[in-house]
Amino acid sequence: MELLPLLCLCLLTRSGITSAQTNGPAVIKVNEGTDVMLPCSLSTKENITSKLFDWKKVAQKDDGQKEVFLYDGGSHYNNGLRGQSEEFKGRVSHFQDELKHGNASIIIRNTKISDNGGYTCDFPRLQPPQTFNIELVVSPILKYRRGENITASKPSVTIRKTEDGVLLQCKVHGTPKPKVEWQDIAGTILTAEELQVSEREGRFYITLTAAVTRAHFYRCVATQKTIKHQISTWIYVKAYSSGPQTHPSDQNLRKVMIGVAVGVLAEFLFF
Repeated sequence: MELLPLLCLCLLTRSGITSAQTNGPAVIKVNEGTDVMLPCSLSTKENITSKLFDWKKVAQKDDGQKEVFLYDGGSHYNNGLRGQSEEFKGRVSHFQDELKHGNASIIIRNTKISDNGGYTCDFPRLQPPQTFNIELVVSPILKYRRGENITASKPSVTIRKTEDGVLLQCKVHGTPKPKVEWQDIAGTILTAEELQVSEREGRFYITLTAAVTRAHFYRCVATQKTIKHQISTWIYVKAYSSGPQTHPSDQNLRKVMIGVAVGVLAEFLFF
């Protein structure tokens, strides 16, 4: 099997995530302090490298409209463009390599309670103009009521190249004992290569390893059903090689946001 000589790892943590929709705002739920991706992708997969898109936070009763992230033909708030609202400076980034696929998604790092609210992703110069709406819900970190133990930690993810592909390793700790799983973008549970569980001072430490052989989106999910807590970390394994490309095709990329939305719906129904 072809080796994967170069891997690009993109991490983001979330509790709920779904694709932007035009028939009402999609709702994304995360815990305070984690990173979240706000998805926005053109159905045509048109190259937007030279286009303009503008992310704003909708005005609240006690606060005005905020400038979250503006991209204009290569210029944006992270390379000198001015105008970004102070509370988002240094916390927002986009996916430069995905612009050619029409993907204008952004990541907000270290979410705060003040990030709660509606967001719009606007393409004002397209014909016709397009706007996507998202509602972000940031919840305070929950404490385990029967003790001093906190809920499951943010999954820590690492990858290691092998002759057959890559190994994904996820480490989580918390009490009560979290159920830890590796899933692909469609929510399918990956077969575990190795599971290690230990307990120290009343807290469970879990390490889960799974093998993958293709470039795609994956996530490690930690669930504590008894206290209704779930948290996960997404990774995007992207491979480059001299032979046939193993990174996701345009068709697969079109499925990414749809698959994520299905997974989120399942999460909400689960709780």
